Amino acid sequence: MQHQANAIVQTLKSKGLRVTPQRFAVYANLLSRTDHPTVDQILTELNKDFPVSSQATIYSSLQALREVGLVREVLLEEGVCRYDANVGPHHHFCCCQCGAIEDITWDTFEYIQLQSLRPGLRGKTYEVTVQGICDRCDPE
Repeated sequence: MQHQANAIVQTLKSKGLRVTPQRFAVYANLLSRTDHPTVDQILTELNKDFPVSSQATIYSSLQALREVGLVREVLLEEGVCRYDANVGPHHHFCCCQCGAIEDITWDTFEYIQLQSLRPGLRGKTYEVTVQGICDRCDPE
């Protein structure tokens, strides 16, 4: 556990971030999760053990982490911003029934040729979102 804490501190420092208790807690929380939480979900989880965090603190910590490339925003549903500490290329599966979100490895799908877009469009990156029913909702 101490080794993981030291690794988080070193990662934050290596990105030029000041290590604050709140920034550390937000990043550690995201690293321990695969559910792509919202700000409110992060806040609820952190305040269970550390009841001094505010929504504004979570937002500012996430912004700092995002700016240095340690977390990314994931927009999988209209009006809801989720966060992910897995910043490597990957896709997402969203269950339409329970709302669960799961990472899908990048090489699951064939590469999309971005240079094949119509003239005038220059694609930089892409991400596939698959919507369906997970095996917990439909254990067939």
